[in-house]
Amino acid sequence: MSPFTGSAHGTSDWQHIEVGYEEGVVTVTLRRPAKLNALTFEAYADLRDLLGELAREKRVRALVLAGEGRAFCSGGDVDEIIGATLEMDTSQLLDFNRMTGQVVRALREAPFPVVAAVHGAAAGAGAVLALAADFRVADPTARFSFLFTKVGLSGGDMGAAYLLPRVVGLGHATRILMLGEPVRAPEAERIGLLSQLTDEGKADEAAQALARRLADGPALAHAQTKALLTAELDMSLAQSVEMDAATQALLMHSEDYAEFHASFTEKRPPKWQGR
Repeated sequence: MSPFTGSAHGTSDWQHIEVGYEEGVVTVTLRRPAKLNALTFEAYADLRDLLGELAREKRVRALVLAGEGRAFCSGGDVDEIIGATLEMDTSQLLDFNRMTGQVVRALREAPFPVVAAVHGAAAGAGAVLALAADFRVADPTARFSFLFTKVGLSGGDMGAAYLLPRVVGLGHATRILMLGEPVRAPEAERIGLLSQLTDEGKADEAAQALARRLADGPALAHAQTKALLTAELDMSLAQSVEMDAATQALLMHSEDYAEFHASFTEKRPPKWQGR
């Protein structure tokens, strides 16, 4: 997303999520612990809008997505979303479903790495939010449940049928999306759904440590690596190597590339600038 803005100013008060910032790392916390951080229409919209704003801010180098209380996110609120959608017409339903997809696209297209810190339930939309992150750090209590078929809907909600096979393979993805059965932490690690399995209660801490490592690293290189990983999912090998070549040629003009050579020559750690 282009960093250029017009008349709009950044949002200072997010009412449906908590947003914290510390030296390049943004932490976004879902805060409805009494309802296992179930999502509302407003929470979806805040996530969509926040990610758009952060993508335009050069100061953001990594993002942690977490949930308060006993769970990461139990999905869409049964009363406030599922009940409400029964009263909507087709146009309204399409607007809602497009909005949820926009959140996933914003996570995938953000020019910085996203780390999901998962404990307890990551169900329905919560499972897809974690799936859309670049890294999934979880403790042994984590369980991923793609529940869409269990409520009579397609398992391919919010891009799950696109993303999950690319993470765990078509066979595992078919089973998980068709049956809607929970994938607990040990299996999630075995099939490649997890980036890191921590001790119980340590997922948030480990996610913050990973985000700090990413934020302190070469941000421009991370952003372009993420962009290529997403773009090249649907490319031929010939297209991919050409895009890689063009990207590397551009990055070889960056200050960070020159800084690496200087730091290597001077036998010191590099001072990454993200440009």
